[in-house]
Amino acid sequence: MQANKLGTSPRTEGHSTTPAANRNSGSVRVLLRCFGYLRPYWRLTAGAYFISLAITALAVLIPQLIRWIVDVGIAGQATDVLGQAILALLGLTLLKGVCVFLQGRWTERASQSVAYDLRNAIHARLAALSFSYHDHAQTGQLLSRAIQDVERVRFLTGRAMLRLFEGVTLLLGTFVVLLWMNPRLALLSLATMPVLVYVAFRFGRIYRPLSTEIQQQLAVLTTVLEQNLRGARVVKAFAQEDAEVGRFNRENNRWFNLSAEAVRAEALHTPLIDLLASVSTVLIIWYGGSLVIGGQLTLGELVAFTTYLAQLVQPVRRVGMIITALAMAAAAGARILEILDTESEVKDAPDAVPLPPVRGHVRFESVSFAYFRREPVLSNLSFEALPGQVIALLGATGSGKSTIINLIPRFYDPTEGRITIDGYDTRRVTLNSLRDQIGIVLQETTLFATSIRENIVFGCPTATEADMIAAAKAAQAHEFITETPHGYDTEVGERGVTLSGGQKQRIAIARALLKDPRILLLDDATSSVDAETERLIQLALERLMQGRTSFVIAQRLSTMRMADLILVIEKGRIAASGTHETLLHSSSLYAEIYHRQSQASRSYAPDL
Repeated sequence: MQANKLGTSPRTEGHSTTPAANRNSGSVRVLLRCFGYLRPYWRLTAGAYFISLAITALAVLIPQLIRWIVDVGIAGQATDVLGQAILALLGLTLLKGVCVFLQGRWTERASQSVAYDLRNAIHARLAALSFSYHDHAQTGQLLSRAIQDVERVRFLTGRAMLRLFEGVTLLLGTFVVLLWMNPRLALLSLATMPVLVYVAFRFGRIYRPLSTEIQQQLAVLTTVLEQNLRGARVVKAFAQEDAEVGRFNRENNRWFNLSAEAVRAEALHTPLIDLLASVSTVLIIWYGGSLVIGGQLTLGELVAFTTYLAQLVQPVRRVGMIITALAMAAAAGARILEILDTESEVKDAPDAVPLPPVRGHVRFESVSFAYFRREPVLSNLSFEALPGQVIALLGATGSGKSTIINLIPRFYDPTEGRITIDGYDTRRVTLNSLRDQIGIVLQETTLFATSIRENIVFGCPTATEADMIAAAKAAQAHEFITETPHGYDTEVGERGVTLSGGQKQRIAIARALLKDPRILLLDDATSSVDAETERLIQLALERLMQGRTSFVIAQRLSTMRMADLILVIEKGRIAASGTHETLLHSSSLYAEIYHRQSQASRSYAPDL
């Protein structure tokens, strides 16, 4: 379960040696790209920011109305003025409430739309990336990016930046009004602002690397949990529950320590920000009170001053949170964009053309292949499969049989050489048109957590009920399906956990056969069925392979006997090729493999 990899990769990523200036400029580019996803929703965003200006205007106006109420209505004992002013204050408060509602609604719609688009983009990119990417990607890491990281970007593009904009405009508007009312008192009230801004930015510098490590460690935690859930049967079978619980605890403890460190930083800076904001209020009450006593300031003006400062406290408190959100969103956005910017190693060429209906003439021309450009798995492989032929691939584990199967539908591209189908280079045709004409049953049977029906028609959703049942019968699956509680509508559970290996294999074969492909790829397709079921499947396959080019990884004697061409693969090369009869006499390697399997079959099932 890759314990070492899980334990070391986040630390390596978390302590980057990139200069701070480069990191900061990179963060700005990341944030700008994240905000670019708001472009389709610019009307909603512009409306929310326009409403924010209206809210700021009301916030600036309301203290002036309070000032008038105190100086004219209360101090002047004007009862009629007091009543009218109170009604006006109530009306402005209601109007502000309506504006806040519209602002929140429009902001959330825009930011949720950004999250929707990002998740769709991530899913589309992951679906488009070739097998080589998924060979080394960790599912938990990808889940974390698609859920938690997207949520952080959503918050940034929504309420976080809006609150920052609202705070800045309110600060500027309030400062202008305070200067107009009393310049000396205004300057005194904002005396602590430079210190407050410094503290907020210092908090952001401390919190950003911490937030990056927290996100990376959370992804590691998700990966460990996902792997343990996926491999629950293996964990229990080997009695490793305690070991896996301990491993999860270690990763969880690291995440807890990082989170605790972040909380300590926040707990230190947030009260400091509150203290600095409160100092201004204390100074205003002290100095403003003396001005009121000296007759240089009215009581209403002092009340207005303190109201303005009280309104500024909340935006000031948000500064730390917004800077935190900026730091976390920059880290999250970088992780998201890393996926979106990844280029698939296997993709349509610029001049790719749709592959027309094929007869199934497959040629390997000096094909070599190496996973991740390392040690070669296939070396200079050349052979030809004529339309309608059954090609059996025989060889030891790791010899390259599955790799040959994977190269035909372009799950990977050859490192050297080329593969043609009816004369078309597979790299010069579109992927969809190529794979539409290929049916495949992979070595690891994958079923989705839906009904049997949906799993069979997965590759051909327009298939009729009759076609689906015919495919199931041909794969010898119809009988056991009808015996399940709900027949074809029976749910199979996650990865088909409610079915036996042989049943899953037969549903996978039915799914491939329903496509009616011109080329069949059967990667160890009957390895999980008993001898009787295999015999029935082989009879069905003999009929269904008529007119189709079929590649079968040979594990059973019956497969070898029915093949038109057998390729004996040894260490990525063709050690021998020919029919069953010719190879028995011409290849000592094939004869050895055949007789060994023949003896194993007799000892396992004497009636064969």
